[in-house]
Amino acid sequence: MDLGLENVHVLITGASGGIGLETTRLFLQQGTKVTAHYNTNAASLNTLATEFGSDKIRAAQANLSAEEDVVRLFSNGNSALGPVQVLVVNHAISPPEDVSVVDMTLDRWRNTIDTNLTAAFLVSREYLKQLESAADELKSRAAVVFVGSTAGKYGEAGHADYAASKSALMYGFMLSLKNELVKIAPRGRVNCVAPGWVRTPKKEEKLKDPVFVHRALATVPLKKPAEPWDIATQVVCLSSTAISGHVTGHVVMVDGGMEGRLLNKLSSDQVLEAL
Repeated sequence: MDLGLENVHVLITGASGGIGLETTRLFLQQGTKVTAHYNTNAASLNTLATEFGSDKIRAAQANLSAEEDVVRLFSNGNSALGPVQVLVVNHAISPPEDVSVVDMTLDRWRNTIDTNLTAAFLVSREYLKQLESAADELKSRAAVVFVGSTAGKYGEAGHADYAASKSALMYGFMLSLKNELVKIAPRGRVNCVAPGWVRTPKKEEKLKDPVFVHRALATVPLKKPAEPWDIATQVVCLSSTAISGHVTGHVVMVDGGMEGRLLNKLSSDQVLEAL
């Protein structure tokens, strides 16, 4: 099926690993031009440039919490590949340590909110600004897709900072932005994809633990974590005006049917007996 994405300029934040890398690859397979943002390591993106050509993908470093870096990211990308038509806000941090609200430092809270939410605001704002001067034909394919999380819907004890940042992104910010984008691009759309557990390199070790897997998937009917491909396909589909042109303001939960967090957990011995 032709998704109508040939030569569309897509900017993907957090493109160098896990979900971002798979999303970048899938967009390139659809014939798009991609500005692939990274923070510290571009090695995986260099591999994609070799595979698809440097005229199709441009790796770009930026600290997305810094206004000047975000302005530079769009300015350089526009100069190289034309105005950004599709924005995928995928970057995020989730501190690995479980810390309750009563013990959480203000520095941790601020760093998570700034990285996940404030940076998303800065990137979205710059996207709107550069779109204002774009030609109407380019505006006709305008779309924003945020990558949220089941933590934003259900919360996550020990990670209130992460859950709060994702919830704000998925609902308050996304639902406001979809009503503002159309003032600049009348057919522009804003949606969100919210994964549950995904088998990424960062989560690989945790997903080797049968006790952890049992707890993580205890309310998931499909009884398996997602693969990055499962998330990437939904992002690309929502970016396509050809197949999602009348879809805006929605959060697509890619969570295997999760119904919530299991609060009354089995002990390790009970889990091992059940396996």
